[in-house]
Amino acid sequence: MIDILKCRVPIIQAPMAGGITIPALVAAVANTGAIGSFGFAYSNAQKINEDLIAAKTLTKNPINANFFIFSPVTLPNEHTQNEALSALNQLPNSENISLRIPQPPFHLDLEEQLQPIWEHQPAMLTFHLGIPPQDVIQRAHSLDICVGITATNEKEALAIQKTGVDFIVAQGIEAGGHRGHFDADDDSDEQHSTTELVTRLAAVSSLPIVAAGGIMDGEDIRNILNHGASAAQMGTAFLCCDEAGTSPTHKHFIMNEHDREAVYTKGFSGRWAQGINNQFIKLMEKKPVLPFPIQNMLTNPVRQFAIKTNDGEYQSLWAGKSYKKARATPVRQLIRQLVDELKLADL
Repeated sequence: MIDILKCRVPIIQAPMAGGITIPALVAAVANTGAIGSFGFAYSNAQKINEDLIAAKTLTKNPINANFFIFSPVTLPNEHTQNEALSALNQLPNSENISLRIPQPPFHLDLEEQLQPIWEHQPAMLTFHLGIPPQDVIQRAHSLDICVGITATNEKEALAIQKTGVDFIVAQGIEAGGHRGHFDADDDSDEQHSTTELVTRLAAVSSLPIVAAGGIMDGEDIRNILNHGASAAQMGTAFLCCDEAGTSPTHKHFIMNEHDREAVYTKGFSGRWAQGINNQFIKLMEKKPVLPFPIQNMLTNPVRQFAIKTNDGEYQSLWAGKSYKKARATPVRQLIRQLVDELKLADL
C-alpha cells in the first residue's frame, strides 16, 4: 500500500461519481500530498481516458481511480415498472420532464472501463459495492497498482481479505452517497458507525483500514487513527472546495440549509444513499422504485432538469451526516487547516 502515513496528513479524498471529482479537484488534492480520487462509476472509457490525461498534466503525485461493482439486474414485471414510473410522473415538476423506462445495458462494462487504467496506471484502484473479478486484482498488482475495496461489516471485510488486495475502506453509516453494502437486496445492513466499524475490522483483519464516514476535521482524523485506521477517506469535506465539480445549488444547500438533516433514500437510484433531505426524498418515501442502477437511469432527467433550473429540491444532494461542518475554500487551504487541526489534536 502507498505509505500515505508519510504524507503531511493521511487523507484520501473520496471518489464521488457524477461529475464532482473532476481533474482539477483530484489533482489539487494530490498536489498537497494527500490522495485525490476519481469516481468513475458512470464514466465510459473515453471519459476516463480524458480525465486521467488531464490529471497527469496537473499533478505527478499518486491518485486513485474508483469503480462500482454492479450486480446483475433485470427489469421487473411491467406492473412494477408502471408503478415506479407513475410515482415520478406525480412529482410537481413532472410536466416539464419526459420519463421512459430504461433499456439494457443498465451499466457500463467494467472490463472496458478499466482499459484506460491499465494504460495510465494510477497509483491506486478502488472498488465500491462489491468485489471485482480476481483477474482484475492480479492485473492491477502486476502493474504495481495498489487495490482497495469498501466494506460495511466484518463478513465483507473477511471476504475482501481473501482476495489479496492491499487495504479495506471501512464505510460507516455516517458516510454520504451510496452505501457500500455488498447485497442491495439484503436489509440486514448492520449500520455500524465509522469508529465502531474500524474497531471491529481491525480486530478481524490484518489489512490496513481506511476509515470513511463523518470525518470532517483534524480532530475527526486523529480520533479515527486512534481507533486503528491507517488513513481517513473524506468526501463531504471536499464538496464545497473551489476546485470541486459540485453544482452551485448542491454547494448552497451544504453551506446554508443547515435546518435539514442528511438522510438515506432509495428514491434517486434504487439503492440506499445518503444526502440532504429535500422534497424529492420526502415525496418518494415508501414509493415503488426500480432496482439499482435502473432507477438511477430513470430519474436522471429529473436530476438534470433540477440542475439546469437550480432547483435543489429535486437534485441528489449526496452528503454525509456531518455535512454542516463543510468549508468553502480552495483545496490547499482546506488541507492546511486539517493539518493544523490534526497537530492540535495531538497535543
